[in-house]
Amino acid sequence: PCWQVEDFVVAQECARCSSFEVKTLPECVPTGFIEKISCPTSKREEVKSCRSAVMEAHVFWRFVGTMMCVAAVFGVLVVCRQRVLDRKALEKVRKQIESI
Repeated sequence: PCWQVEDFVVAQECARCSSFEVKTLPECVPTGFIEKISCPTSKREEVKSCRSAVMEAHVFWRFVGTMMCVAAVFGVLVVCRQRVLDRKALEKVRKQIESI
């Protein structure tokens, strides 16, 4: 590809591949997005795979939401475990006091 060996100009910004492009262009397979590249030295027009900022933001916020849910679940588990341990400690102290 010319964009790997020479300077290039982005002719069309990163955009989602159409259903036809997904079937015909191998560049669409990795990310589902392509951008059109123009190489002035060799005067060639090519397409290359790219990563969409919108897609990256969506993936990031999905990750953040998942991590917040996991943190909430483990927070609840910690509180429950602490209550069980407190109850056991109080029961032990109560038994020690009763044995006196």
